[in-house]
Amino acid sequence: MRAYIPTAAACAALALAWGGLVPAAADSGPSTAFTITDPRITESSGLAASRVHLGIYWTHNDSSDGPYVYAVDSATGKTVARVTMRGIHPRDVEAISLGPDGDLYVGDIGDNLGGAWSEVWIYRFHEPAKLRDQTVDVTRYTVRYDAGPRNAEALMVQPQTGRVYIASKNEDGGGLYRGPAKLSTQGVNVFRRIADVPWVTDGAFSPDGSRLVLRGYFWAAEYRWSGGAPHKLTDLDVPMQPQGEGVTFTPDGRTLMYGSEGRNSQVWRAPLSGSELPDNVSAASSGAEKGAGGTRGGAAGQAGKGTAAQDSPSGGGGIGGDRTVGFGVLALVGVLGLGLRRAMRRRRA
Repeated sequence: MRAYIPTAAACAALALAWGGLVPAAADSGPSTAFTITDPRITESSGLAASRVHLGIYWTHNDSSDGPYVYAVDSATGKTVARVTMRGIHPRDVEAISLGPDGDLYVGDIGDNLGGAWSEVWIYRFHEPAKLRDQTVDVTRYTVRYDAGPRNAEALMVQPQTGRVYIASKNEDGGGLYRGPAKLSTQGVNVFRRIADVPWVTDGAFSPDGSRLVLRGYFWAAEYRWSGGAPHKLTDLDVPMQPQGEGVTFTPDGRTLMYGSEGRNSQVWRAPLSGSELPDNVSAASSGAEKGAGGTRGGAAGQAGKGTAAQDSPSGGGGIGGDRTVGFGVLALVGVLGLGLRRAMRRRRA
């Protein structure tokens, strides 16, 4: 596929759209939490909050890096551990998520050729008890989609059932795909489309499993998770970032953390309130110590307790509700950004 190279007029339109959106973002709630200072992390494409090491966020580069996952301390922005996945030669790692079993799931699910790869992979390993540079063995799962190859950047593990979901990012629109009840290392795991979604760059379940958040470059939306399917609740404030490709809940479920590609990229925090809060989160303050990356202390126990959310095998249905105002302009900006990214990667190749 020939890389799309924007014209000067298109670049000017991109700049105007970007500039016109900054004031709205500046009036919203998100604020900078920390800056990733590791010079090796230049294309942070996923984000997951540790449940074992509070204040630590797991991230990774995409196609420009090797089999590495990084643990970043939100108090300092420094990498405190680099985990090497033994025997893995990733193609385009785009997502990371923490399962209820304490395992990290890494999605090698990107496809910048628009669906040229018939199979993609998920790698799984237990979150290390000690934060240090180390090499770990991983379980590898082969994935196909029921509708044929897809480009995807979002992988989410449902906190109650451990079921894995992938949101695609094809140019003709996105879809939410549900994996088997239990992934198998034997043969192929077929992911089946259960809902239409916008053009997604990342997603995350709340720790109690009652909410699903999906994001794009310039938008984010929250859904109630019920009956194994998403139901649109509201659009969310999202920070203006160079290339927003990461989102995760803090362990207490009160705040969203947004990541971006780029050297010295900033991770932003956006507190939730009212109906935005997951079911297990009380509106009253817990009184726990507040750190740069959200609430510290007593948060891990929130996951998997008494939520009304379910993950039934039937699922299905589309996602209702309005999209953010000006989504057409944002979609244009996203397409131009994708073209720039493809052009740069083609030149590097």
